[in-house]
Amino acid sequence: MSQSQDSDLVDIHSINPRILVDIRYATSNNFVGRPVYTRAKCFLRRKVALKLDAIQSQLEKIGLGLKLWDGYRPLSVQKVFWELMPDDRYVAPPDVGSRHNRGAAVDLTLVDKQGRELLMPTDFDDFTQKAHRDYERLPKEVIYNRMLLENIMLEHGFIPLPTEWWHFDDAEGEKYPIEDRSLEELER
Repeated sequence: MSQSQDSDLVDIHSINPRILVDIRYATSNNFVGRPVYTRAKCFLRRKVALKLDAIQSQLEKIGLGLKLWDGYRPLSVQKVFWELMPDDRYVAPPDVGSRHNRGAAVDLTLVDKQGRELLMPTDFDDFTQKAHRDYERLPKEVIYNRMLLENIMLEHGFIPLPTEWWHFDDAEGEKYPIEDRSLEELER
């Protein structure tokens, strides 16, 4: 595979259709309170998507799987997020950009064989201490599930964000350019 193919933005379902996708930013079920994406598609750099494919295969051996809430995010959407939440613990400033804007970050959780989410510390987009990775006043099962997700992501080259249990950056994500291509453009 050439370097350019390796860095292409691809729909995760073109790599692994068994990975569940619930793109919250295509709905009003997010911190913005309205849809900011016009497509419920998860695009990622091909190399990142292939890592998630390997994780899904590994999880399936123990009766689990992945559900993705977000992947590539256009820079124009990052600007909207920053206007609403100008706190770099949770949203990267647009002048710096996020690994989401590079197609090299993913927001996700674990699901069982029926697609039901495992118990985790909070829902997606919870900007409280309870969502932080070091928050411990949780049931043992929740801590176990959070650690299971974190450990498998680390094993495959992802870096966890300390303030969001669901957010992982690809360790090589900085090598990709920041993009502001629409999801419609990527879908073509």
